[in-house]
Amino acid sequence: MNTEPIPQRCRIVLIAPPVTSVDELARALRDALSGGDVASVLLPPYEADEALFQTLAEAATPIIQGAGAAAIIVGNTQVAGRVKADGLHIEGPAADLSASVARFSPKMIVGTGNIKNRHTALEIGEAQPDYVLFGKIGADNKPEAHPRNIELADWWASMVEIPCIIQAGNTLDSILDAAATGAEFIALGSAVFDGTDPAGAVREANRLLDEHAPKFEE
Repeated sequence: MNTEPIPQRCRIVLIAPPVTSVDELARALRDALSGGDVASVLLPPYEADEALFQTLAEAATPIIQGAGAAAIIVGNTQVAGRVKADGLHIEGPAADLSASVARFSPKMIVGTGNIKNRHTALEIGEAQPDYVLFGKIGADNKPEAHPRNIELADWWASMVEIPCIIQAGNTLDSILDAAATGAEFIALGSAVFDGTDPAGAVREANRLLDEHAPKFEE
């Protein structure tokens, strides 16, 4: 378990990679989480059916929690409950999110994402999720963070108290522009898991944040 003090600047949220086996997922997560501070890990189902997704989540959740991070299941409330995850990531209309917040919060973290404009963001904010993610899971396929995500995170972080996560690009260099928005968290997927050294990538990401990210008031 990571026993380092929680840094007073934006933190890393990992997006678990698509895998073909439990062993592959476990190895990737253990490696990445050994690299330093990570606030939480989002576990998407990708193309897995519910049975396989639950098997993956059962293996991943204790690894994530054992490292001191929050395990957040994407899109499946039943799996989240069965594996005793820390949270749910639910995307869709504001009314559906509001119902999930009412049902599962505060017992579980309830967040959302894939928000494409300010109007939708404000509607979603009225549901009082625990966080909003600016970015589409799995869409970090360019070196830089998407300009729309940068713009939305910068606007949101300056005026709304609900924490936000901004999805970075598929390179660690994209962390710098993402952190400058003032977002509380930066989501990293491909930038960590597409290389051969996830631990080294998390270590370098934390170094960049230590040196360049704005500091939050305690």
